[in-house]
Amino acid sequence: MSAITVRFFAAAADAAGTEQETWEPGPDADLGTLRSQLIERYGDPMRRVLATGSFLVDGVVRRDDGAIAGDRVDVLPPFAGG
Repeated sequence: MSAITVRFFAAAADAAGTEQETWEPGPDADLGTLRSQLIERYGDPMRRVLATGSFLVDGVVRRDDGAIAGDRVDVLPPFAGG
C-alpha cells in the first residue's frame, strides 16, 4: 500500500497539532490500524475526537475499520447543528 495523506479538521487538527500528515501503512493496514496509531501518537485528545468523529476516505464516509481503498483520509470531529 502506498503513502496516504491524512488530513485533520477542527478538533482533530487541534488534537494532532497539524492539519495534515503522510501515513505509510503496512501491507495489511486498515482504518482500524490508522485509528490505533493516531491514538497512540496523539493520546486522549485524539481518542475523544475519534470516539464520536468520522473518517472520509477519498470523500466517502466510513464508519467501519476496514480496508482503505484510496489515497486520502480525512479525520473529522462530530459536527453540531442541523
